[in-house]
Amino acid sequence: MEHGEILARLEATIAQRRAGDPSASYVAKLNAKGIAKIAQKVGEEGTETVIAALAGDRKELVGEAADLIFHLMVLLSAKDVPLAEVLAELERREGTSGIAEKASRSN
Repeated sequence: MEHGEILARLEATIAQRRAGDPSASYVAKLNAKGIAKIAQKVGEEGTETVIAALAGDRKELVGEAADLIFHLMVLLSAKDVPLAEVLAELERREGTSGIAEKASRSN
C-alpha cells in the first residue's frame, strides 16, 4: 500500500472520530480535552521519539515516530488544517537548502 494512502486513511479516520463518543474513541477523548491537551501529547511524543533515537533502539524509535505522526495529525485535524496543506508546504520547500529556507522566514 502506498504511504500517501495510509496517511489519507488515517486523516479520514481521525476526522470521523473527532466528534465521537470520548468513552469509545481516543481521538474524541483528546478533542474533548481541547487543543492544549492535544498539543501537550504532541510534545510528549516528540520527546519520547528523541529519547528512542538517542537510545539507539530502532523498533522503539519506529513506534514512537508513529505515535508522534498520529498525534500531530490529531492536532492538525483539531485545528482544521488538512494534511494536504502541510504536504504542499513541504513540496514548496523541496530543492531549497534548509539554511536558505529558514533564513527566508526570518526576514
